[in-house]
Amino acid sequence: MRQLIKLLIPVFLCLFLTLPSHSALKGKLDYQIPIDYSKLSEEELDTKAEVYYNLALKTSSGSVNEEVTAALNLYAILCNKNPENIFYKTRLGTLYDLIGEDRYARGCFYAAIGVDKMQPEPFFRLGEFYYKRELYKRALKMYQAAYKKGYQGHYDTLYKIGDIYEKFGDTEAALKYLKLASQKSPNAELDNKIQRVENMNQINKEYYSDTRIRLIEK
Repeated sequence: MRQLIKLLIPVFLCLFLTLPSHSALKGKLDYQIPIDYSKLSEEELDTKAEVYYNLALKTSSGSVNEEVTAALNLYAILCNKNPENIFYKTRLGTLYDLIGEDRYARGCFYAAIGVDKMQPEPFFRLGEFYYKRELYKRALKMYQAAYKKGYQGHYDTLYKIGDIYEKFGDTEAALKYLKLASQKSPNAELDNKIQRVENMNQINKEYYSDTRIRLIEK
């Protein structure tokens, strides 16, 4: 909690005081990010946020570093400038998810959904949030919502729905979505998974067929 407070202080400073530099915590060392955000337009902020966001995803490994802090700062400012922009809220949620701040991540995703319930991305990100924590029923619900709201051709959504159905033992449903995913992006690993599920599906069919025969004979 103490580390999070140290992380959030520069966010609030840049929102309300627009200081030219911002403190962050990296391990036990303090350092400065020498960017005067107050002089940048929303377009410039968005561009810089995108750069730091991609760097954060590559470098963080779940820890708070300079890239994560800069991206959090920038997307917090952008959310303040444009509170109806679900993209900014979703990015902010993804960053919090990256560093394991579950409450803040979930809050950002639901805030994005609250702005526009028809956009699939926040639902997908919530699915990812729950999937990572092995809360598969909740994850499936969110992935299905993303699918219905426009992600019918989104590989990761299709794959994760199929994967969760496989975990639940519903091989028919798993095959449906895994094959749809394969149509979007065929690959050897997915082909092997589909073959495995097809084998299991055949075993299930034979089992239930034999069970029905025995019940009829009785």
